[in-house]
Amino acid sequence: MTTTAETPGRPSATRGRAEADALIRAQRLEARLGDPYDPANPHGLSALFAADARCTPPAETEALLTEEGLGAEFVPAPLGGRLTRADLLARALRPVFRRDVALGFGHGIISLFAAGAVWAQGDARQRRELAGLLLDGGRATILHHELAHANAILRHEFTARSAPGGYRVGGRKDVIINARRAGLQVLYARTEPARGPRSHSVLLLDPARQDTAHLRHLPRVQMSGMRGALFSGLEFTDCPVPAHALVGRPGDGVGLALRAFQVNRSLICGVVTAAAGTVLHSAVRAAAQGRATHVAKRWHKPLTGVFADLLACDAMATVVLRALSLLPASAHVLAAAVKYVVPDLLRENLEELATVLGARGHDHANPEYGALHKLMRDLPVAGLGHAGSASCQAVLVPQLRGLAERSWFAEPEPPPQLFAAGAELPDLDYGLLAIAGGGDFMAAYLVAGADRLQALRGPGTHLAALSALAETFATELRALREQCRRIPAGAPALNDPAVVRLSDRYARVAGAAAVLGIWESQDGTDPFLSDPAWAVLALTRTGERLGIPVPQLPDGVQDTVLDELLRRHREGRSYDLDALAYAP
Repeated sequence: MTTTAETPGRPSATRGRAEADALIRAQRLEARLGDPYDPANPHGLSALFAADARCTPPAETEALLTEEGLGAEFVPAPLGGRLTRADLLARALRPVFRRDVALGFGHGIISLFAAGAVWAQGDARQRRELAGLLLDGGRATILHHELAHANAILRHEFTARSAPGGYRVGGRKDVIINARRAGLQVLYARTEPARGPRSHSVLLLDPARQDTAHLRHLPRVQMSGMRGALFSGLEFTDCPVPAHALVGRPGDGVGLALRAFQVNRSLICGVVTAAAGTVLHSAVRAAAQGRATHVAKRWHKPLTGVFADLLACDAMATVVLRALSLLPASAHVLAAAVKYVVPDLLRENLEELATVLGARGHDHANPEYGALHKLMRDLPVAGLGHAGSASCQAVLVPQLRGLAERSWFAEPEPPPQLFAAGAELPDLDYGLLAIAGGGDFMAAYLVAGADRLQALRGPGTHLAALSALAETFATELRALREQCRRIPAGAPALNDPAVVRLSDRYARVAGAAAVLGIWESQDGTDPFLSDPAWAVLALTRTGERLGIPVPQLPDGVQDTVLDELLRRHREGRSYDLDALAYAP
């Protein structure tokens, strides 16, 4: 077991007050939602799958979440809510997403996506009114601008032209979450015909005050995934909007979107990983069926591999969510990298688990095994498909040359609070989030962490394997630096497959650094997370995906991870860093 004595200079991880409060709220919500596998539980998977089959929201569970004041999680604490940091918000939301991604979006997180622009740059009245709506159990929805490679939710956009007293809005979108149920619509409208950073503005629309002569509600749209969320469209025709509806200044829309995307992308990765954990629970159940204490040996590799990947996904998401508070000037690079890597890992993991589940995975209504099919349908609709990957590449690719020339192997490593559980961090401030520049703190950590591990390296141990892996990824970063320095200045790099591949390699190296940082921050309180085994397995799988040489997996690594996997399954605990009890 690794302790702080083996990692000098790293802080002891004790739960801070804010983190402890978030975990208490999560535990309370888990208890109220009850055993997800109990067929008699009105908030269990049986009821949620039935609502999904009917293509309706689960009314009883939505009522429970309203009663619990879930909307307060999206309101900053100074405005009367519970939102302090993004990593703590992820913890508070995981009980919902563990059961149903559609419920998590439709009843909750879409309101935060809408609110981001207001929290970043809204005036006092706008912030106060939106906070009041969410605290009273209301919803906000977002009317996105159109993006390249857009899916149905991001396709088409609205325009707003200046008019006496404000704006006139026109345009149509066929797919909007909660278009009919939201008490506020946050509209990203094109206000300049030319493409550019000042092309869009953000307007707040009150549905109750819209004239039906200028607004038409379009029929409900049946999506292939997230069928329990309510999707429909809106069509505006010369709709008047008052001047005070503008958030910030005209032309601020693109910048506000890029700030909000950092939070939204990272948060999605943090909460959807919990949903994948539900599928892993099903797969372990299937593999252990008829066996009192173990699973068949042929399933050890896929089950332990997926478990290590889910811990890695949580590590990546946790680090970037914490960076949004601690290092807001440079978190945008890691936010894009994590959002690029995590969905790809989850899709691969679900395919591995499908082989374990076999025919059981097609039993869609069965709460014990039906989570696989539902999550595979939900992920693309939740923004974890091709459109999300392309948007992340659009952030990463233009910065690779600059990072290679100015940041990699030159920047000091980030504060240790970035990784340490329980460290007190500043509150999230959307207004401080930068959209370019700022360096690369994860690359800096990887170099420094690999150097520290070299001093601890001993023969034939899990720690020796982790040290070798850390050096392997540092070597990969050196190779990336040389290749990225050769990217032609001003070239349309997004159209160059070779440069896009460099962004893929970089994102995975950054993800590996997050895993290493979370492991190094352990203080021995959790014996499993303090043991290098899970990090060795996760980084070995990452290296194999990259096609770089990795050490042979040491004896005992898989056994250590398997023992923890089975313990969590027996005790009904989550497969993330918190190991929260979710089933009695």
